[in-house]
Amino acid sequence: MRMDHVSYACERDGLLATTERISAALGVDAVRGGVHPRFGTRNMIIPLADNKYLEVVEVLDHPASDKAPFGQAVRARSAAGGGWMGWCVAVDDLAPFEERLGRSAVPGNRKFPDGRELVWQQIGILGLIADPQVPYLLKWEGDPSLHPSRVYESDVKMSSLTIAGSAERVTEWLGEPVEKPLEDVAVQWMAPHGTPGIMSVTFETASGAVTI
Repeated sequence: MRMDHVSYACERDGLLATTERISAALGVDAVRGGVHPRFGTRNMIIPLADNKYLEVVEVLDHPASDKAPFGQAVRARSAAGGGWMGWCVAVDDLAPFEERLGRSAVPGNRKFPDGRELVWQQIGILGLIADPQVPYLLKWEGDPSLHPSRVYESDVKMSSLTIAGSAERVTEWLGEPVEKPLEDVAVQWMAPHGTPGIMSVTFETASGAVTI
């Protein structure tokens, strides 16, 4: 169980403009991810150090986005102005979460221009929609060299999160102490005033700490 990535729903001016603001703030380049055909979304990727990454994601005008919980979550966050949508934990086995949540993981995929395909299974988006402080979970499958953090070597490090919510709630959701997947990513927990969830993420960059 480890922290894998953070997801930022694009703002009203769209995927490219939102990504350009974030990549400029971090002093790095973003790269095109691709379309998630099962979810009706597409993303841009900013690789981070320590096998982590930041994705900026946009909902598409596609029937899948109305049916898939991930598409629904992106649409709702973007409609509210965009911003941090959630965080994701990678695990080796989704079966305990499937059993506890009473539903099966769903497949996800996107293709590279050269035909290679990134594939995974994920679960927990409905939980994220109901309570945005909790992470969703995925299991990567296929070629590990295709993990989005490996698009290029990055020195930008995710150092801390500010989350409106409670460590106890997220620990209950994970079935493990929340500190386990976070490892060296610090968390400041705040009492939620309104909807819980990620308030900000701080990164260590070549120009110092940057909080988004």
